[in-house]
Amino acid sequence: MTEHHHHHHHPRLQPSSEIEAQHSLGLRIIAIYKAVKTVCLILVAIFAFHLDREQNFEKLVHWLEHLSLTDSNGLRWRLVEVLQSLGPSKFVAIGLVALAYAAIFATEGTGLWLRKHWAEWFTVIATGSLIPLELYETIHKFGWLKLGALVANVAIVIYLVRIAMQPRPPKLKN
Repeated sequence: MTEHHHHHHHPRLQPSSEIEAQHSLGLRIIAIYKAVKTVCLILVAIFAFHLDREQNFEKLVHWLEHLSLTDSNGLRWRLVEVLQSLGPSKFVAIGLVALAYAAIFATEGTGLWLRKHWAEWFTVIATGSLIPLELYETIHKFGWLKLGALVANVAIVIYLVRIAMQPRPPKLKN
């Protein structure tokens, strides 16, 4: 009983477990973020593979042509043009790229959720490698969503590097 009391009096005796708990939460949030991206990419891939079949592609173009978007007429035709210039076969490539990224994000998310040390570095490298591209995209064609993704990724990299650099208690050695 007295020991319990003693414990209560000096919470500073074990800050490491509190830090660990905070990190777990941070890593879980990042893992969830990665999971959401994974799901989105899988949906993109499914859509892309679906369009790969000629009649589906034609249907989409047809459907776009008949959308009565009086406001964004130019945009719609540009979309139709882009789709036609891409052609169905390009969607296979888009789908495969989307699936590849989905696999990377899924790996990152799972590893981070399980608090694997390699996952921290893996995410740092994978997320970090996208930053120059996102930076270019944001500057080139500014969008709040792009800026948001860029900021989120930079924050993730900084956060994970700080965690990965920390000496870990022996019990958590992977």
